[in-house]
Amino acid sequence: MAEEGARRALGRGLAALIGDVGTEAAALERARSQRRVPIEFLRANPRNPRKSFTESDLAELTASIREKGIVQPILVRRVPGAAEAYEIIAGERRWRAAQQAGLHEVPVLIHDASDKEALELAIVENVQRADLNPLEEAFGYQQLIAEFGYSQAALADVIGKSRPHVANTLRLLKLPPAVLDYIRDGRLSAGHARALVNADDPEGAARRIVEGGMTVRDAESLAAQTGRPRRTGGRRSTKDADTLALEKVLSDGLGLAVTIAHRKNGSGEVRVRYADIEQLDEITRRLQVS
Repeated sequence: MAEEGARRALGRGLAALIGDVGTEAAALERARSQRRVPIEFLRANPRNPRKSFTESDLAELTASIREKGIVQPILVRRVPGAAEAYEIIAGERRWRAAQQAGLHEVPVLIHDASDKEALELAIVENVQRADLNPLEEAFGYQQLIAEFGYSQAALADVIGKSRPHVANTLRLLKLPPAVLDYIRDGRLSAGHARALVNADDPEGAARRIVEGGMTVRDAESLAAQTGRPRRTGGRRSTKDADTLALEKVLSDGLGLAVTIAHRKNGSGEVRVRYADIEQLDEITRRLQVS
């Protein structure tokens, strides 16, 4: 029961860890745990899933800290064997900006966390603040699964996300390095990238998406069109203009890639391609509407 409560607290974020803001118990807990320490006593967490700290982002926070100070304490844990050393669990961006702002001391909350909980908290805090890019988020999830044996369902429960969200995020790691670079530097969103997971040439498709400034819907249609053409008797199959026009009408209406295959006897099939579980849920919902 205690572990289940801790998981629910993690899903709610760091505010749940120290109690609901504004309550007397929370104020007492913060007073017992919070202190100010020299900024040089803190060190970055090498396991922090967030690796990218842009200069523009830090500049804005630095200016805010110069004016108002650090509003929310940095969550840290003691470094074993060191009298005055603390490893950051959550708040590395604030720590970096505080250094640029010239602060000598910073407020911290000291929490006795294991490696596992420290990584969970770092991911939860960054995801809830939208501080991670999709690739950092995926690597963080992968790290929890690889090191601590999480299932996708258990991981979703811990971080407060849906299982489809976790599954779709992890699928990004299947993409080739060149496409991952596009995600890392923000030229491709998670929605664009998910559409490329099953494409035959994801790198080429990614380049076309970036150069053409395509929307996610455009990317999904492109990914569907880059599949290997079907062959009949060693010859490439062709479609008449009416079939291609109907495919486009259906694709535009659904926002998903639709293909139509006619047979000589007059029968055929209509295929709707989805990029992730959420899109499959949307197809199911539409088909169930009476």
